[in-house]
Amino acid sequence: MIVIHSLRGGGAERVAADISAYWIQRGYMVTVVTQMSADSDRYPLQEGVTRYVLGTAGDSRGLASGIAANLRRVWRLRRLIKRERPTIVLGMMTTSSVLALTAAQGLSCRVIASEHTHPPSQSLSPMWQRWRRWAYPKAKAVVALTGGTAQWLEENVPGSRVAVIPNSVAWPLRDTDPVVAPPEKRGRKRLLAVGRLHPVKGFDTLIRAFSMLAWHYDDWDLIMLGEGEERDTLQRQIDDAGMQARISLPGRVGNMADWYRSSDLYVLSSVTEGLSNTLLESMACGLPVVAFDCDTGPREIVRAGIDGVLVRPVRDAEALAAHLSDMMAHPEKRQAYGRRAIDVRDRFSTTRVMALWGQLFEQ
Repeated sequence: MIVIHSLRGGGAERVAADISAYWIQRGYMVTVVTQMSADSDRYPLQEGVTRYVLGTAGDSRGLASGIAANLRRVWRLRRLIKRERPTIVLGMMTTSSVLALTAAQGLSCRVIASEHTHPPSQSLSPMWQRWRRWAYPKAKAVVALTGGTAQWLEENVPGSRVAVIPNSVAWPLRDTDPVVAPPEKRGRKRLLAVGRLHPVKGFDTLIRAFSMLAWHYDDWDLIMLGEGEERDTLQRQIDDAGMQARISLPGRVGNMADWYRSSDLYVLSSVTEGLSNTLLESMACGLPVVAFDCDTGPREIVRAGIDGVLVRPVRDAEALAAHLSDMMAHPEKRQAYGRRAIDVRDRFSTTRVMALWGQLFEQ
């Protein structure tokens, strides 16, 4: 039984859909439980996966309302666990993991928690932080995507039994809706960034960095794919810099492979990351990459000087511009890095990652 808030989009949601499909194909009985309805789904579930909706999504108004809502979530989930009697319950992300551990107390199933972002970057209320410190030591395991997150959990959530299992890169990439054709390049070169339009993705820094370079590399354009609450702010920044013709925000697309293949360089400007699916996907498609060296994530994917560049310090637009400039100026380096980047198809293959999950289940 996989417990997750929704399947409406995001790295953990995609992983939930992928691993449920993998396990159902190998003879497991798999149930996915969400708080939000299937109307919000971006990732379809494999045929044979059972889906339950708790119907408990929604923001709480005040402490009392929040406590009541969480008690309702725990009660409904516990009732479902009792009825379905899963051998293993996997919580995806912090709140779903904590709710699953609470709901399963005293029952015979084994519960595994998982963290899909680096905890210091989370905006988690003190109540949830205390609840996590109580719950995680009760888990059979707490899965972290990176060694840095594993170390943080061991130091800050004492008693947690931590295992590191990265995301896999699902190759070849599958299309989802909406399918949007990339614009014709007409001899121009393309720098691509992908992610939620949120401050943590550092797109404001990326716009500043590209604006420093734009007039030196007048045959390059920047495309930032994704949606989010920062769209208007970022568009104003683009307009104020006079970059409307060179930087675009096409929105969210589902045919990512087409966009990766039509690009010449990928950039990850995030302030913090778990393990970036877009970084894995772009490299699997043969793109060289430039990424900020966050506390966790990029350094566990990118082999600096072999298939990409790690930039320090984070948030430094001038440093990012300098490394982007070097890659943009040297096509032979981009080609060499791109040839090596596809190694992620093997290094983070579904077979390898699922073998780690299998070992964890057997333990």
